[in-house]
Amino acid sequence: MGPPGDMPCFPGNDGLPGAPGIPGECGEKGEPGERGPPGLPAHLDEELQATLHDFRHQILQTRGALSLQGSILAVGGKVFSTNGQSATFDAIQEACARAGGHIAVPRSPEENEAIASFVKKYNTYAYVGLTEGPSPGDFRYSDGTPVNYTNWYPGEPAGRGTEQCVEMYTDGRWNDRNCLYNRLTICEF
Repeated sequence: MGPPGDMPCFPGNDGLPGAPGIPGECGEKGEPGERGPPGLPAHLDEELQATLHDFRHQILQTRGALSLQGSILAVGGKVFSTNGQSATFDAIQEACARAGGHIAVPRSPEENEAIASFVKKYNTYAYVGLTEGPSPGDFRYSDGTPVNYTNWYPGEPAGRGTEQCVEMYTDGRWNDRNCLYNRLTICEF
């Protein structure tokens, strides 16, 4: 090393940080802070009520699906479930209502595929939640609203008022059918 020069130099870059030291002891607890303004009562807090409503809905969906003691499949906001048993359309509606849901209704290709997966698994047809209205060929959802998604088998519906229910084939296509046949129970929650 040579002798020190007369010109000052700029400091170098910082080195790497060292290892952390031993934690210190906890200090004395301080005085409590000033109390904030009172919050809304829970029943008036819209955000809290919306969250509780969502939780309630999820719990009811799960409880209903589990009560069937069968296969369960979630698609979007729906949960589909089957107990693997067959029954008439009315009996399926009653079983689904007792479980807290209603007969499965495909309202999109994804939901149709979910229901079809049960139909394929059990290798049997299933009713879906569509029924024929007062005009032949005018099928509606179980709640009476117009159908916005269909997956009819070519040439169907062909019952012309004599087949008021809709069944799903193992390929996921639909056929209008008399409501008194036994078909796979599939509910949605």
